[in-house]
Amino acid sequence: MGLTKEQMAKRIARELRDGYYVNLGIGIPTLVANYIPEGMNVVLQSENGILGMGPFPYEGEEDADLINAGKQTVTLLPGSSIFDSATSFAMIRGQHVQLTVLGAMEVSDNGDIANWKIPGKMVKGMGGAMDLVASADNIIVCMMHANKAGESKLLKQCSLPLTGVGCVKKVVTDLGVFDITPDGFKLLERAPGVSVEEIKAKTEGRLAVQGEIPEMVV
Repeated sequence: MGLTKEQMAKRIARELRDGYYVNLGIGIPTLVANYIPEGMNVVLQSENGILGMGPFPYEGEEDADLINAGKQTVTLLPGSSIFDSATSFAMIRGQHVQLTVLGAMEVSDNGDIANWKIPGKMVKGMGGAMDLVASADNIIVCMMHANKAGESKLLKQCSLPLTGVGCVKKVVTDLGVFDITPDGFKLLERAPGVSVEEIKAKTEGRLAVQGEIPEMVV
């Protein structure tokens, strides 16, 4: 049981607000573009140099010259613009992006994030994540609750090289939604069919559970 990747993206889309400039990281976060509420004005920014990115194209309508930072083909909305990476990172470093959604390999209960390197494995580089976590005021992490070995990815302390320290505000996993608080991961919602006991068993970091935890509407 638990949320699909699409359901996780749909839940994160509920965190968007009208007028937001939003950066979506590689992986599950890119799916958020497909679930922006109708009538809401959100401008998607991609660090490879796009402002006004639209949803993924339909099959057969792809343009190989229009890609996001993860090299996926995307669409452009009316009024969008394309520019160089230097301008894009000036936007990010200048704190002109209100919300960043990132994938991660690990998150600690004080908001540290590790999402760029597994020691001993080939890595292409930091990408834009370092700038995003250093500059954004609101960072939401979207990831699976456990790794392929069944080990928790919500930890007391990250074991992998850090991308940012104390920067994550909220985590959405396939099991639930969590705020980062002084008491650790505060459970806000649980996925349909997932019990609080299961979440406790699969969370290695400090977990705060207060009162009755509502089941998420998906």
